[in-house]
Amino acid sequence: MSALRYEDAFLRDLDRIVAHLEAHEAEDIAGRIAGILESLELLQRHPLIGRPTESPRRELVIGQGSRGYVARYRYDPLEDEVVILGVRAQREAGFAG
Repeated sequence: MSALRYEDAFLRDLDRIVAHLEAHEAEDIAGRIAGILESLELLQRHPLIGRPTESPRRELVIGQGSRGYVARYRYDPLEDEVVILGVRAQREAGFAG
């Protein structure tokens, strides 16, 4: 099973998503965040499941519509480690950096 590591940028993205959901009085914010984290855990067993983007990065699509997110990550096969780089809503513009 691959190791899973979260970059600080990913954690800031989660904070931004929570703030946005709170500002719009979304329901079940904790459940939405839990769903994102649970989906990322799939990468421990299937690190190449995400669609390839610019090498060596990949993207994992999570959910759909207003509950849809895209997580950017990279997989290091030598270390057998998945590094989660960021997350954004599917309806947002691209990733920063």
